Amino acid sequence: MLEIALNNVTDAIGAATGTGASNSKMDHLMTMPNYSYIFKFEDEFEHTDAKIWFNRYWTGCFYYVGIYMLVIFTGQQLMANRPRYELRGPLICWNIMLAAFSIIGACRTIPELVYVTRNFGLYHSVCVPSYIEDDKVSGFWSTMFVLSKVPELGDTMFIVLRKQPLIFLHWYHHATVLVYCWYAFTEYTAPARWFIVMNFSVHSFMYSYYALKAMHYRVPRIIAMAITVAQLSQMVAGCAVNLWAYQLKQNGEACNVSEHNIKMSLLMYFSYFVLFARFFYKAYVDRRAPRKGVDTAPAVPAISHNGTAKKVQ
Repeated sequence: MLEIALNNVTDAIGAATGTGASNSKMDHLMTMPNYSYIFKFEDEFEHTDAKIWFNRYWTGCFYYVGIYMLVIFTGQQLMANRPRYELRGPLICWNIMLAAFSIIGACRTIPELVYVTRNFGLYHSVCVPSYIEDDKVSGFWSTMFVLSKVPELGDTMFIVLRKQPLIFLHWYHHATVLVYCWYAFTEYTAPARWFIVMNFSVHSFMYSYYALKAMHYRVPRIIAMAITVAQLSQMVAGCAVNLWAYQLKQNGEACNVSEHNIKMSLLMYFSYFVLFARFFYKAYVDRRAPRKGVDTAPAVPAISHNGTAKKVQ
């Protein structure tokens, strides 16, 4: 009886002071960094609604990819005997928008990764999907990241309409990233917090670079090389995170990612590494490769201002 009375008193005090939230809610708050400001649209984000939607419609990504492939290769045929479109203005605006989106996304997701890694360890950062389940800010921008893979397909239309060489790395990367991201969201893949933060961060610099190049600013070549190195580092880190998650599961540890997902992601990241490494070699190492008139800009998935793809043909 005394225990019941004490519990009742505790609940009453909690209700009166506003600190009597459920333990689960408090646990959720503990895994959130102290954001200086949370926007209303972020605070209203409900991850369960997003998961329901993706579970219902994620296979739609295959339709997007099918239409994408049809449009870009048909477009190449249609443009074969037509003059190229310059599209400098739209290209500048496009890259500025993607750069701004990536910068904001990085600024809103990096704090969560740093916070949970510092306070809960690497295991939590790889195996616990609190970035989407508990953190409304990170959850909102992670969802926007996944959805953004559809409009990002528009990158390729600039290549087609400007009659630039369309290399395998470009369209392969766009198509596979879209499919994987939509699939991974349905199971709240825990290692994805790393993938999202890395992608946002690299794209912040990459699209900013392309915006400057489209505006005809002379950007030092070392910047392009540094961005390509960052892309390669992203692929290495992606493989490492997947391998660690796989090892944890093999050791019987609870980790919120399926083995099928790990294998698919590992294959994807490794293939990207091989393709990006080939690009790096052709662009910056191979002395036999022609350089005159060719911009050794960072590799795909973005678009160059004057046909970077020629460098890796």
